[in-house]
Amino acid sequence: MAIIIIVNIIVGCLVGLTGVAGFLLPMLYVSLNYNVKEALALSFFAFLVCGVIGSINYYKHKQLDISFGIKLGISSLFGACLGVYLNSMIDESIVKILLYMVVLLSGISILLRKDRESLSNKTPNIFITILIGFVTAIVCALSGAGGPILVMPLLVVLGVNVKQAIAIALFDSIFIAIPSVIGYMQGCYSNSLLIVLLISSFFHGVGVFIGSKYSVKVNHLIIKRCVAIISIFVALYKLFG
Repeated sequence: MAIIIIVNIIVGCLVGLTGVAGFLLPMLYVSLNYNVKEALALSFFAFLVCGVIGSINYYKHKQLDISFGIKLGISSLFGACLGVYLNSMIDESIVKILLYMVVLLSGISILLRKDRESLSNKTPNIFITILIGFVTAIVCALSGAGGPILVMPLLVVLGVNVKQAIAIALFDSIFIAIPSVIGYMQGCYSNSLLIVLLISSFFHGVGVFIGSKYSVKVNHLIIKRCVAIISIFVALYKLFG
């Protein structure tokens, strides 16, 4: 429990600061011998709390485009439902490998990607928005990737300001988390899991609140590189160690 609390605070801070790192939570729970559905249920409930708190703080900083976020979120809601369904059809060992591969590729993409502040803040057209929301939500709900790790860089590439892309991605994670929590909790039968869920999500929320509150005062690039390096080494160890 101490490990769960500490890691949730740290990961929450990283998510609040940079919009990434949530994908590490499912791997934490799997490493602590929770089965895949329990790991994903715990993780997505934390992502739900994270999305709400992070979105509120970014909205206060006037960096969250609610209108665009809702359009993206609705398509993500349907994509997440499909992702949870696909997960139920795949063997647990394959889902674990998929999870580790997502973590590995996420770490590599963070390390190689160069975030550039955009002076303009374009938003993709409705068709691109629906496609991004639906496809990324399928991958996230299926593997436990969270949401921002996939959504945020795509928005930046399409011309959205980095900080606003983080805010929208956090908001979008709410829509991914809701069907994911409902779906994966149905496959969990341990009463003690509820206690872990409440404690872990509370401390994850504390971390997100701290991170998103002070996100404008830190060097995002250094933090992202540290997250990327840790993710790559952990994923490689779980795959080949």
